[in-house]
Amino acid sequence: MTKHELLLRYIKELEAGEKISVRRMAKEMGVSEGTAYRAIKEAELLGYVSTKERIGTVRVGRMRRDGMDTLKFMEVVDMVDGHVLGGESGLDKTLHKFVIGAMEIDAMMKYIDAGSLLIVGNRPKAHTCALQKGAGILITGGFDTTDEVKELADRLGWPIISSRYDTFTVASMINRAIDDRQIKNKILLVEDLVSGAEPPVTLRPASRVSDWNRLVKETGHSRFPVVDEWNRIVGIVTSKDIVGAPSDQTIDKLMTREPRTVLPHTSLASAAHMMVWEGIELLPVVDHSRRCVAVISRQDVLKAMQYVRRQPQTGETFEDLIWSAFKEEKDEQGAIRFRGAVMPQMTNHLGTASEGVLATLVTKAAYRVIKMHKKGDLILDNLSTYFIRPLQIDSEIVIAPKIIELSRRFAKVEVDITHGGHLAGKAMLAAKLIEQM
Repeated sequence: MTKHELLLRYIKELEAGEKISVRRMAKEMGVSEGTAYRAIKEAELLGYVSTKERIGTVRVGRMRRDGMDTLKFMEVVDMVDGHVLGGESGLDKTLHKFVIGAMEIDAMMKYIDAGSLLIVGNRPKAHTCALQKGAGILITGGFDTTDEVKELADRLGWPIISSRYDTFTVASMINRAIDDRQIKNKILLVEDLVSGAEPPVTLRPASRVSDWNRLVKETGHSRFPVVDEWNRIVGIVTSKDIVGAPSDQTIDKLMTREPRTVLPHTSLASAAHMMVWEGIELLPVVDHSRRCVAVISRQDVLKAMQYVRRQPQTGETFEDLIWSAFKEEKDEQGAIRFRGAVMPQMTNHLGTASEGVLATLVTKAAYRVIKMHKKGDLILDNLSTYFIRPLQIDSEIVIAPKIIELSRRFAKVEVDITHGGHLAGKAMLAAKLIEQM
């Protein structure tokens, strides 16, 4: 194991909430401060530690991407541009709800329990009562609190955060952040697929075809990443590369060099697109130093994407909000079309429909008509739009998509936008299909 890997393991084994310093780690592990600093920075990229102003670098527990119950107080600090007045040791704790303190203290306390966040102004008595019930405090308006309250927060380990924003703004910012998180939860990442997986079976450039044959028998697989002595990916070898090669032939003469790779934070949709359209069956997953940490197969990716389709979405994206204003209907010939009005949120500074919004509507309509004929996911390949006349606010428009060409892997759709029976815009869209297994 390299020094760098030993340092990362040292960081991972620290307790959540424990502070880390470059000097201390360099001394304990017998390395230079530069080496320790690089390890801490990579640990930050991997989500093992977090660096906060006035606090330093702290080991954090791995955050599951599953909603409000894993929202941490240190994240609230970032959301509201706040600073910590006390209780820094509790920043890694999670909260399950927030309470706005706009009532008498006795009534307020009925809604506060352990793990709550009280959003309140300059009310030291309310601060004290909330801390005693195991709640964190967010003081709005940029106010401070008393030294006694800060000492109580330090003793109990529940943070007090101060933000210059007012209560309404703070609550809106937290709600928006939670909604954003819920949207992100629906986006499956490569790390979600490989989390907890066994280290990948690999070969070295100096390995021989006989080694490949042995691994095939042991694992049942026929594709393996090839790594150097530092576990960095240098190639990939498959059964096609091995055909006809003598058993003592070294792998470096047969492997495909500089294979395509993905990072853990790559979306599965991007990985699927790469694998399907480039004919890749095995995709190495690497860290920021190109060390191979896992592998994913095309079958793994497509199965995971099928699972995501069956999950309910929580949190509305900008596309969802725009598209919700349009209703599906059929014309006299039975062709599908969509009718809706140009809402204020869809307009530009001139009061006419934004070109970007219209492109979004065209894409959503085209995808809808394609999915009536084909199952699976779609990735936009090309979009050409022509805006013939501006569309004013509150104008009712009709979006009519028509399939021009549809194959197993490709679709072309022509889309008309009309207002009052007159053509207002036209588009031609081409999309790639990632079919279900």
